[in-house]
Amino acid sequence: MAKALPVSPLAQPLPELPPLAGVRFGATEAGIRYTGRTDLVMAEFAPGTTVAGVYTKSKCPGAPVDWCRAAMADGRARALVVNAGNANVFTGRAGFEATQANAADAARLVNCAATEVFLASTGVIGEVLPYQKISAALPGLYATLSADGWADAARGIMTTDTFPKAATRTAKIGETTVRIQGIAKGSGMVAPDMATMLSFVATDAKLPASVLQSFLTEGVNRSFNCITVDSDTSTSDMVLLFATGQAGNAEITDPASPTLAHFRAALDSLLLELALLVIRDGEGVTKVMHVVVTGATSDESAHKVAMAVANSPLVKTAVAGEDANWGRVVMAVGKCGEPANRDTLSVGIGGTWIAEGGTVVPDYDETPVVAHMRGKEIEITIDLGLANGTAQAWGCDLTHGYIDINGSYRS
Repeated sequence: MAKALPVSPLAQPLPELPPLAGVRFGATEAGIRYTGRTDLVMAEFAPGTTVAGVYTKSKCPGAPVDWCRAAMADGRARALVVNAGNANVFTGRAGFEATQANAADAARLVNCAATEVFLASTGVIGEVLPYQKISAALPGLYATLSADGWADAARGIMTTDTFPKAATRTAKIGETTVRIQGIAKGSGMVAPDMATMLSFVATDAKLPASVLQSFLTEGVNRSFNCITVDSDTSTSDMVLLFATGQAGNAEITDPASPTLAHFRAALDSLLLELALLVIRDGEGVTKVMHVVVTGATSDESAHKVAMAVANSPLVKTAVAGEDANWGRVVMAVGKCGEPANRDTLSVGIGGTWIAEGGTVVPDYDETPVVAHMRGKEIEITIDLGLANGTAQAWGCDLTHGYIDINGSYRS
């Protein structure tokens, strides 16, 4: 068994995860790579469940990503199977055959079409997935599925994660109260275009797949696509959103309907919480960075600037070393290729403006900034002074712990 990693100093406890109508989860030990821990998760969804998905933009995606993209064609889902320890990536025909076999295995248990089974894998790239171990474990796992299995599932999808991640919300659609609940895993190889990161969210609301897709795509752009641990985009990233329809609300087909505004806000809030939990478990993390950019020529440009700062190794190591080296922020802004003007640029840390209009603030006192850098939550504010574009991003520091974890990842 791989040596257990110390729990992140920024870890958050699992919230209470009540049953969600139409969803049953479970986890078991299949021995895919790990010993002495669960590594296989399954969920069953009520008939009629709709589904939406957002996937990695990697040009070398895993076989499960290809499978899910194709399975989304009819917008229906009955089951989910996730394994940890082996990503089933860069495995050629063997990877395809593994997805075919395990989708068929789950479909027989649930009594549905194989295309209603969604698959995800996370772990080492380039090793053939021993899918026969999954096939052997699925019947026993299916027999244990429970409405109370959310916490077990959150633990079962972990790889280098040091704590399980989940969030829950309630919302109103008209007069009907609905629940939204989700789990996530991610610690390293995390950057936008999905950020290795998996998340599975379910709601008991009745919503068509088209509405789910609209909400999920936009919500991910404001959450998972605004975080970075190390600037690397995984081959296996995905976020899936399932709607079981068990809450009994009247179905609404227009995503712009005001009746869905509360649901949409709750979903956005949940996705952002899950994304920030991933950052709080970044490999070797000791601090979280929140980068806010204003005054850009567009929101898109502001996003690129924010991500350039959050991804900068020099900014990240300065944060790790508690060094209030704001010049590294200026460097990151200047190199990213987005419109910027030295003479209108302002930089602040921890609520203290350090530079304004291209020069250091007169009588700048570094004392409060130094004190802020000793904390766990680091705020970096950048005003480009050009127009009205805004964005925010979240990242973490870069420590020797990141090297230790990734230098021995396969051992």
